[in-house]
Amino acid sequence: MQQGIQDIQAKSESRNVRLVGHHDLNGHGDGMQLLKQGRYVYVAHLGTSPMALTIVDAADPENPRVVRQMPHPSNTHAHKVQIAGDILIQNQERPYFDKSVAASVPNEAGIRIYSIEKPDEPREIGYLKLPGKGVHRMWFTDGKFAHVGAMLPGIKERAYLIADLSNPTQPREAGRWWIPGTKEGEETPADWTPFPGEHFHVHGIVPEGNRAYVAMVDAGMAILDISDIARPKTISRIDWSPPFGGYAHTTMPLPGRKLVVAVDESVKYDCQEGEKRVWLIDVREERNPVIVSTCPVPEGDFCKRGLRFGPHNVHENRPGSFQSENIIFVTYYNAGLRVFDIRNQYRPEEVGFFIPPAPEGQKAPMFNDLYVDSDGLIYVTDRIKGGLYILEYTGPKIQ
Repeated sequence: MQQGIQDIQAKSESRNVRLVGHHDLNGHGDGMQLLKQGRYVYVAHLGTSPMALTIVDAADPENPRVVRQMPHPSNTHAHKVQIAGDILIQNQERPYFDKSVAASVPNEAGIRIYSIEKPDEPREIGYLKLPGKGVHRMWFTDGKFAHVGAMLPGIKERAYLIADLSNPTQPREAGRWWIPGTKEGEETPADWTPFPGEHFHVHGIVPEGNRAYVAMVDAGMAILDISDIARPKTISRIDWSPPFGGYAHTTMPLPGRKLVVAVDESVKYDCQEGEKRVWLIDVREERNPVIVSTCPVPEGDFCKRGLRFGPHNVHENRPGSFQSENIIFVTYYNAGLRVFDIRNQYRPEEVGFFIPPAPEGQKAPMFNDLYVDSDGLIYVTDRIKGGLYILEYTGPKIQ
């Protein structure tokens, strides 16, 4: 049974953010990436539960209700979801969190493609199958190209795949880019050599016009020219690890301000890792990107509260969602949702936060991913058991 909204709100820590609704996703609360289209919220699952996708009717955000749940294939998780028009895609990837499964056990790998002409009844219409571990984070908004982090033949680490889904029943590869030195037989350039203990691979891509902003875990961010989709070209790279903790998760451009918001992901419990931050990067001269500031780190005993403390993702200004280049919304794992005013790019300020009580049987909340709708409502998932939270920012209006 769901906790009552009033009970959750009363036990929460908050400033300028209130709880509107909540759903435990029928006991499958391992929420990951999510999007909202029309009245429906599409929630992908981490994969520790049997589910790949839950569809929630949020026409009444105070009383969301689950209308469909779809299980994931054996030894495969589908923790990302993207939608363009009436096409929905989910990744297929070998779970990285389940070490008990032998490497010899097969998994699905690639991109499953669904029609959502009936929004609550996805119908599979295509599948871009890939060998190996599969596909991780994806960006798909124009109905034509999906920008994907994927394991590809002949490349030792996750690379950048551009998939042509213009005919969703016959998807195909359109282009690829890899981190220099990760292609088999290729020598690693000196300026792309990881420090000991670092991992260089593509995590996520956010395209903007004929540019792509690529988050590369411990390799920072690359800016690519994708005017020729078949042959992406490197323009520049910026890397802040070390001395900081790295694991660049998302690099989101703010084109009107020539800035990029770069979010590092916390990946270890109890702060047993380098410092993770939300950065603002000046890209006025794209051949020489420069970090100009960092968002304030939440103050408190978060390292002692358990699980992860640090950023995970930022609301990505997708078409049709809430759009702003002056206010950003960030999930911060056990520090909940954080809201930052970045109108002064040199001195970002926190203007709101929301930290729910830990879900039953969970040491701390783990606010995971988020989507802010055009009406300003904020949809947030918990990574372990907490399910879906619907929030509203009530602070000073910032456009």
